[in-house]
Amino acid sequence: MTVFPDDLFVVSYPRSGNTWTRFLLGNLIYQDEPITFANVERRLPSIYLFSNRQLSRLPRIFKSHDCFDPRYKNVIYIVRDPRDVTVSAYHYSIKVRILAEGCPMEDFVPKFMSGTFGSGLLADPRWGSWYDNVASWLAMRHNRKFLLLRYEDLLQDTEQELRKVATFLNIAANPERLRCAVELSSAERLRELEKIQSKDWAVTRDTRQDKPFVRMAVAESWKSELPSASVLAIEEGWGDLMQKLGYKLSCTRTIGSVNVL
Repeated sequence: MTVFPDDLFVVSYPRSGNTWTRFLLGNLIYQDEPITFANVERRLPSIYLFSNRQLSRLPRIFKSHDCFDPRYKNVIYIVRDPRDVTVSAYHYSIKVRILAEGCPMEDFVPKFMSGTFGSGLLADPRWGSWYDNVASWLAMRHNRKFLLLRYEDLLQDTEQELRKVATFLNIAANPERLRCAVELSSAERLRELEKIQSKDWAVTRDTRQDKPFVRMAVAESWKSELPSASVLAIEEGWGDLMQKLGYKLSCTRTIGSVNVL
């Protein structure tokens, strides 16, 4: 796509809260029409759904899952605990039919960690693995306008984190404007919108309608869904970066054994 210096990119690894953040941002910016699944691609388009010519006629706030791209000069980057990302990606893979119902989580995790699992819906050479993606942006975020958001912090205090976004974008946002944007972007509202607009949104139109796109929208669901061996594999592979981002590890390796913290 053609990228201009003033373009804003909302970037994350898949299943890390990008859609929710676009709703929050869109409902903060646009006061004339609340963001829905039927209009989100007109207001904050995904770079993967349109041709370059189409993108040139759309607002210049884009969704991307790409690893570091030097052309992106204004970036809001969302990061999420990779253990929860893995669980979310597992369920989404079933929804888009690239994973069979009932596939063991233990079989899914190593493929997902490789960054090559699935089809273009969940694997793109520009995305890499969770580690590749996050590490590339953190290492190269300098010399550009860059805001890092943690999905977990958004959950804990959505208004406060959205205030950071408003400051980052030089948007005058009073408490009422922030509160309204948060309410219009709540998980409950998104679930209700999905029920009636799933067929209107390109991302969910051809997927299994019995599987929701907006699932639990909580932190640490991995504790009840990820087998201990899968948790260990993720923490052994990505633990250093996880800890830098403030995600506590559940396991620590000692000589000849694994201890649970």
